[in-house]
Amino acid sequence: MRRLNLIVAGAAVVALAATGCGSPSSNNNKGSNGPSSGIGTQHSALDPTAKGPAPEIAGAKKGGTITVYSQSTPTGFDPTDTYYVDSNEIEKLVFRTPTQFAIRDGKPVLVPDLTDLGTVSSDNLTWTFKLQPNIKYSDGSAVKVEDFAYAIKRSFAHDVYANGPTYQTIYFKDGDKYKGPYTGGDSYAGVETQGTDTLIIHLVKPFSDLPFYMTFPMFTPIPKDKDTKENYQNNPLATGPYQFDGYTAGAELKLKKNPNWDPATDAVRHQYADAWDFKWNVDDVKSQQQVLNSAGADAASLNYGNVDASLIPQLTGDKMKQLVQGDSPCNIVVNLDTRKIPLEVRKAIAKAYPSDQIWKAGGLNSYIAEPSSTILPPSVPGYTKYDPVPDLTGKGPGDPEGAKKILEAAGKLGFEVSWYYDNTKPIAQQTMQIRKDALEKAGFTTKPIGVATAELRKKTSNYDAPVNMGQSPAGWCSDWPSGGSWFPVLFQTHSITDGQSWGMLADSALDKKIDDIAALPADQATAKWGELDKEILSQYIAIPRYYDKMAIIVGTQIGGAEGDATMGMPFFPNMFVNSAS
Repeated sequence: MRRLNLIVAGAAVVALAATGCGSPSSNNNKGSNGPSSGIGTQHSALDPTAKGPAPEIAGAKKGGTITVYSQSTPTGFDPTDTYYVDSNEIEKLVFRTPTQFAIRDGKPVLVPDLTDLGTVSSDNLTWTFKLQPNIKYSDGSAVKVEDFAYAIKRSFAHDVYANGPTYQTIYFKDGDKYKGPYTGGDSYAGVETQGTDTLIIHLVKPFSDLPFYMTFPMFTPIPKDKDTKENYQNNPLATGPYQFDGYTAGAELKLKKNPNWDPATDAVRHQYADAWDFKWNVDDVKSQQQVLNSAGADAASLNYGNVDASLIPQLTGDKMKQLVQGDSPCNIVVNLDTRKIPLEVRKAIAKAYPSDQIWKAGGLNSYIAEPSSTILPPSVPGYTKYDPVPDLTGKGPGDPEGAKKILEAAGKLGFEVSWYYDNTKPIAQQTMQIRKDALEKAGFTTKPIGVATAELRKKTSNYDAPVNMGQSPAGWCSDWPSGGSWFPVLFQTHSITDGQSWGMLADSALDKKIDDIAALPADQATAKWGELDKEILSQYIAIPRYYDKMAIIVGTQIGGAEGDATMGMPFFPNMFVNSAS
């Protein structure tokens, strides 16, 4: 699971959740008269025939330096330790991976990168990937198939790389036993190589989404003799169009062109700008205003945090052209504990829930959020915009009187609902009071429990705590464009002990249904996930709040800007400076 960084709208709530790659359906609306709807449609998520060079971006020019601002600071740039969306997106400029997402008409599509999309065995337990020939690192040395195998082995060293993704520990053979090359040695049964171009991955159970997972930076090749462990992130070997030119952790990263990158082998990336300059720990509102003003060098800059509400009134006329919009892979909800709250009571909570008032109090707007009414967000293939489950639309003032009738009919008038909230933040206190007032008017007894920010994550993550709603995760974001990074993670019995459950469901029949869909080829599973969406939400396992959206400001000289719905971030590989000569 990918931990959500604070660059994403609503992150104060969703930081309790883990997030990951979303999927193909970016509604970039540069130059429109208002915010985009954010609603996507199903489409093909794979193109196994794609080859380099990547199609040229209309109007693209070469040269210049792109400056990127953010108040949020990336945790680091070791590919094995990368799970936050900002590091992941930046690293697409530096690292190539076995597979990757190309942006086509605003929609990410999985394509071959350093390998093909893989071939799976008849028992679905062995995947074979063929490497492209003649790929070089930034130092001119050759990329070898053994480097991919070593990188995979390295990903098991969680004592060193605690932030990296962990699906390999669940799906790869002996993944629960192997501890990485530093303590476990080079011998690992889950990966092998054959000849000079064949990478083989052995699984303990079917994992049809593996080609999607292999877009993660942890799969970029790393030569064993160049591995400097914790120091590798300071100047890693590049396979992408750019390489490190200077890095000050927490402050700045400068990138320059990688002379050994071959565009003929890359179906995704471009090398338009001469250099990139990422500057962090800067005030978002101040830097967004600089970008919007576009004076001097700031004309070729952007800020990748969502636009601050205070700047929205300025987005008129030509200034609207500087707003780049798109989907993110996230859905924000209020968790309901089905073990502790009966179904009819959950329905009453949903009917009474004051969505509109909480939306307003939280400072949300249609540029950065959209009311949600499903489990999967619009950016994930399989998303189906079905007739909403009653009272689970993400909007409306709530109906306390109608909710009270449901409670009375169920003999549950006075039922106690309890949740944790941050008693140090004004907005959290205000939304708590709005929720409390609405539920009490509906006939509930309420018990909100205020805790400090530092305690909140630990408290909401404890499923044995004396609360029955609002536990984490308070939202979820795809790790890759498939229901396979949602339903097996959030809705199976193991999700409770894993500490990442929506609804705390423990249903063996549902477990089997999810396993059966997960074992299908990705193209067959897509529609099945969409069908399962409404079936599960109809159990009122959570109250959907909103789909997160991307809305960023770019300078007047930035070209090729569009969203990457797999990250909820701007897609850097297509950008250029449109005034460069």
